[in-house]
Amino acid sequence: MKYSDRIVAMQESPIRKLVPVADEAKRKGKKVYHLNIGQPDIRTPKEFFEPIRNFQENVLAYAHSQGIKELVDSLIKYYEKHNIYFDKDDIIVTNGGSEALIFSLIATCDHGDEVLIPEPFYTNYNGFGSMAGVNVVPITTKAECGFHLPEKEEITKLITPKTKAILIANPGNPTGAVYTKDEIYMLRDIAKEHNLFIIADEVYKEFVYDGLEFMSFAHLDDISDRVILTDSISKRYSACGARIGCIASRNKDLMKQVMKLAQGRLCVATIEQIGAANLINVPDSYIEEVKQEYWKRRDVVYDALKDMEGVVCEKPHGAFYVIAKLPIKDAEDFVVWMLNEFDVNNETVMMAPAEGFYATEGLGKDEVRISYCINAEDLKKAMNILNEGLKVYPGRI
Repeated sequence: MKYSDRIVAMQESPIRKLVPVADEAKRKGKKVYHLNIGQPDIRTPKEFFEPIRNFQENVLAYAHSQGIKELVDSLIKYYEKHNIYFDKDDIIVTNGGSEALIFSLIATCDHGDEVLIPEPFYTNYNGFGSMAGVNVVPITTKAECGFHLPEKEEITKLITPKTKAILIANPGNPTGAVYTKDEIYMLRDIAKEHNLFIIADEVYKEFVYDGLEFMSFAHLDDISDRVILTDSISKRYSACGARIGCIASRNKDLMKQVMKLAQGRLCVATIEQIGAANLINVPDSYIEEVKQEYWKRRDVVYDALKDMEGVVCEKPHGAFYVIAKLPIKDAEDFVVWMLNEFDVNNETVMMAPAEGFYATEGLGKDEVRISYCINAEDLKKAMNILNEGLKVYPGRI
């Protein structure tokens, strides 16, 4: 049997593909510190579970394709807290941020069209592009520059008649980069000059450190017709399993087109929407406490990495990830070696090889993504294990 070209070409997740190796290490009795996946260990707010426990309907019915009214209203109030103002028909609830991104690509691009994305990027962007028949064109950023954007001319030379959008995560996954106002304005100008959409993945907007200020593309009224916001409750409320996200835009004609896709998949799970609608009642102190916790964890990881001989890592200012360039040739080989061959007191670490976060062949081969979603004490142990492993790894350069 022949499978489709797009499924064959679709890459495996670099975040998850080495899970069997980690499982085998655990089977042999090793403790594995998981630095490979962005699964928060922070408690999910009780406000999410309370309305679900009180659900008394006799029939679990389809929800509206746009999302239940209570959740749409809740999202509008949430964005108002960030000085972002949407009407009710500007928002469609999605199955996580992933579906919001897929809808954005399908609604703005034809098969064979191109989307510019700063690399390294969230690896599933490649997969979403494959699903939509869209070609990812990378804007290369570098570890030595904190993964900030290159000059405008470097970006505009990548634009062709097939370029339809710029997709950007701010703060960045996997880099933790927080883009400056000048960078945001630069992309705004490019979008206006070349008639492009901006698909803004702002899932990590709450997690910005070091006194930096987050700017949303939705704050820019002069491009409101071309900004598509994608979002999710997964990270800010530690509710990854709920699979609740949204796509939002003030371009009402665009949202009418996106509604066709929402109708095609019928609806998002009703029960989870009921829980998510109540998250607007979570105290602001919850988000601030979570932010401070991740900030502390960031410091643990970064302080350890900058003291490791041969490691290149600029301080990440947002999200809960860092990309580190290691003094090795092949990060995947190193990650497997750490799981199979190395331990400190029968403990080891698992990281995500960064090559899969790039579209440009050969880049990221000596880099890893580290997620600091585990507690600070475990992170200290994990960083020590990483440091000791690098000292004796046979492939060190």
